[in-house]
Amino acid sequence: MSWHISSKALDQDQLLVDESLFAQGNGYLGIRGNFEEGYAADMTTIRGAYLNAFHDVVPIEYGEKLFGFPDTQQKLVNNIDVQSIRIIIDGDDFSLFQGEILDFERFLYMKDGYSERRIHWKSPAGKEVSIHFYRMISFTDKELFVQWIDIEPISQVQEIEIVSTVDGDVSNFVEASDPRVASGHAKRLHVTDVQDKGPYMQVSDETEVSKLKVSATTWVSASREALKESRSSFEGKVEERRTFSGEGSLRYEKRSVYTDTYRHESSPSEAGFELAKRLSAVSLDELIRGQRAYLNRFWQTSDIRIAGDDKLQEGIRFNLYQLLQSVGKEPTSNISAKGLSGEGYEGHYFWDTEIYMYPPFLMTDPEIAKNLLLHRFSLLDAARERAKEMGHRQGALFPWRTISGGECSAFFPAGSAQYHISADIAYSFIQYYLTTGDEVFLADYGAELLVETARLWIDTGHMKDGRFRIDDVTGPDEYTCIVNNNYYTNSMAKHNLEWAVKAMALVEERHPTVYKNLAARLAVTDDELKAFREASESMYYPYSDSHRIHAQDDTFLNKQVWDIEGTPKEEFPLLLHYHPLTLYRYQVCKQADTVLSHFLLEDEADEETIRRSYDYYEQVTTHDSSLSFCVFSIMAAKLGYEKKAYEYFSETARLDLDNTHKNTKDGLHMANMGGTWLALVSGFGGMRVKETGLHFAPRLPEAWDSLSFQIQYQGRVIALDIGRDKTVYTLTEGDVINMYHHGKLFTLTEQQTLLHA
Repeated sequence: MSWHISSKALDQDQLLVDESLFAQGNGYLGIRGNFEEGYAADMTTIRGAYLNAFHDVVPIEYGEKLFGFPDTQQKLVNNIDVQSIRIIIDGDDFSLFQGEILDFERFLYMKDGYSERRIHWKSPAGKEVSIHFYRMISFTDKELFVQWIDIEPISQVQEIEIVSTVDGDVSNFVEASDPRVASGHAKRLHVTDVQDKGPYMQVSDETEVSKLKVSATTWVSASREALKESRSSFEGKVEERRTFSGEGSLRYEKRSVYTDTYRHESSPSEAGFELAKRLSAVSLDELIRGQRAYLNRFWQTSDIRIAGDDKLQEGIRFNLYQLLQSVGKEPTSNISAKGLSGEGYEGHYFWDTEIYMYPPFLMTDPEIAKNLLLHRFSLLDAARERAKEMGHRQGALFPWRTISGGECSAFFPAGSAQYHISADIAYSFIQYYLTTGDEVFLADYGAELLVETARLWIDTGHMKDGRFRIDDVTGPDEYTCIVNNNYYTNSMAKHNLEWAVKAMALVEERHPTVYKNLAARLAVTDDELKAFREASESMYYPYSDSHRIHAQDDTFLNKQVWDIEGTPKEEFPLLLHYHPLTLYRYQVCKQADTVLSHFLLEDEADEETIRRSYDYYEQVTTHDSSLSFCVFSIMAAKLGYEKKAYEYFSETARLDLDNTHKNTKDGLHMANMGGTWLALVSGFGGMRVKETGLHFAPRLPEAWDSLSFQIQYQGRVIALDIGRDKTVYTLTEGDVINMYHHGKLFTLTEQQTLLHA
């Protein structure tokens, strides 16, 4: 139960959504859930194959370009199409849009790691066949995509012809009406070579500006001999035809490997042929067993079980599975806003990674989390350069949107001005150290990043009336831009500054030689560390005496409140219907802002202030961003608003499965998927990782019978089974540990049952 999703849809709108829902990937390669044979001639499809971080560089056009505006941006490239397979039954092309569909359903199996389409079809000529399409992107051989088709004639069939195509002449999808989707620069990949070597067909392409190279190498096999075979190449395509007798069942298999400049530097083309030869010797059964073994290990550490709600259980497993499919598992890549499931936001990496998508991996697979941090660290020099472009004398300013390190945001008020991304990245490095205790990583990478981001705040902010203030920034709420003293930004900057000092002290104490070299290389002085400490201790937090809450910024509470209730439903999201300046003049939040800070840094405010802030900001938040519901669920759980916590969580768990934001066709909402995990573990589980240790404050919604999950913390594996009035903690791996349950310290040895507070 809840280990697969399925669909019988054949209407245009749902097919586009299903292309995202049934997408498959492994963190390197992602392919949308398109039909191998295609669609009706008048139908729209977003046919896509994507390699994580594989991009071109495109110009940004401005009506008025000012100093420091980026000239170019990176854009994820729709890659060589290897999906296409035509099946011709006695002269009639198989299609779900002609002939008669006697039965059809498609499945994505999350325990097994492959998808299936089951079809019972009658051709226009009356020939009945059963066709099962399967496809799998390997988790163990990252370059490999496998398709296999089982064809069973039901009525008498004379001949089955199968045409397999590899197409290098591809373009990106564009949609001018939606700023979240690219509106131009569709053709970025150009065919450079087509080769036919024995059993292997290969198409090689190159991007127009970045000059990244990619090759797709394909080969086919069948369960019985073909009556005839032929190959041809034309217009950047290579095509193979095989004709079989229509008697008896037939299995047809197509394997493809993608190789590119990033991972196969010497020659993607040669690497493709070498991989193809090696993988030709591996049976399909072996590949399937390897896939299941990989996923078995994943689910053992990552599964979350909700007893009492099958729909939400399906949602959380789907979200976790898609996160796994999209996260880069090597330092050459990250995880983008849409993962590898679509072209929304052009494949850019945002702060979504560190605040929403990183935590599930940190607590279940720290090695993946470390690679995400290593990728960010690899872009530190680019962040230093960006800080200089923005007029800073020192520090590192990470770009709002990026793939290879350059800023991709052309709209600076809601993009580049979100300086908090540097503090968000610093926060993730701090959380990694607290969760793993990895001092070597802190010494080799973390301390340097924390110092450089702390320098940014010193250069950005200033002291006034004894308080450190940060002017003209944008917080997480993109409906309120270019403000002074955004509470979220200031609180995260304070945390960043504090930990720059702490990290350097830790490295000096435990790795003195590393410290000496690092301090010399970065020219860190005692006076500078003192300045970090003073800025942190003097950080200004805007506060409203009348509301007794932390103000989102210096002026937010002075504005007129937007009439959310009186705004027609069809005018949401507001960003698609109102000029930004209109939104900036009102108290209206796109997403959690101050409330998010109260989650990440809850000790910066007392609980009653947090409660009043939650109550206030809930009334002015539209949740037009998919990043918002989970935060409000987490904080509602903390504050004992059980019904609200459950309702907000319900919005997160099935956001894509139910297409509630109406744009799932452009790719899945990866940050929301990470937020689902956060809502369960940090919300209903009440988990916080602090300097004092590991804290839990479990609260079970009335609708559920139990909630179970496990986390990894400092070399230990700890399982929780949360019931109505008690939680069972089990130390399944590692040494005895002191932890907190609803604020009370206890020692976990093997298994312990604690009553809820």
